[in-house]
Amino acid sequence: MARTSRGNGELVPGSAVNTARRCLARIGRSAGLRQWRVAVTGLVFLQTACAAFFAYEVFGPVLGLRTSPLGWGAHEMIEIGAAVGLVIGLFFGVGAIFYSNAKRREAEDKLAALSGAFGQLLEERFGEWGLTPAEHDVAYFLVKGSTTQEIAGYRGTSEGTVKAQTAAIYRKAGVSGRSQLVSLFIEDLMHVDLPGQVG
Repeated sequence: MARTSRGNGELVPGSAVNTARRCLARIGRSAGLRQWRVAVTGLVFLQTACAAFFAYEVFGPVLGLRTSPLGWGAHEMIEIGAAVGLVIGLFFGVGAIFYSNAKRREAEDKLAALSGAFGQLLEERFGEWGLTPAEHDVAYFLVKGSTTQEIAGYRGTSEGTVKAQTAAIYRKAGVSGRSQLVSLFIEDLMHVDLPGQVG
């Protein structure tokens, strides 16, 4: 079922399909994350077991836990297991660093794209509503969360003028207040496809 993204109730074609695709993408990422957690849990278990065996071998005689040394075969198996665990841990550590850096860069790219998309949405809506240059500036400050007094100070006008311009903006946008005005852009922004995003 299509969702509305504008105050006039205009339907957004394909929004339900895009939402479904985004949900499937999230499920895929969640499955990959679960596999990663299982692998890390197994690695930690292996290294913990090897550490426990080494501790038992070293401190066992001291604490009186055992009186005879481990057999040659058991000792070799423990050392091999510890070496394998350390090597795998090294690869996992390097992989985790690369993965973390990649996710950080992805987040930064999406944030930059989101910022640009939001600015573009502002300009598109302001143009559709036919705002005057003065109303354009006031609307921008309204979306940013500035108060009437602050906007008057920024623009060097009286608060009465800003209030009149604000009322004109709400009327042209078909909303009754600032919260509804901001919600229009939030709804539109939810349907913007960012780089690397399914949909």
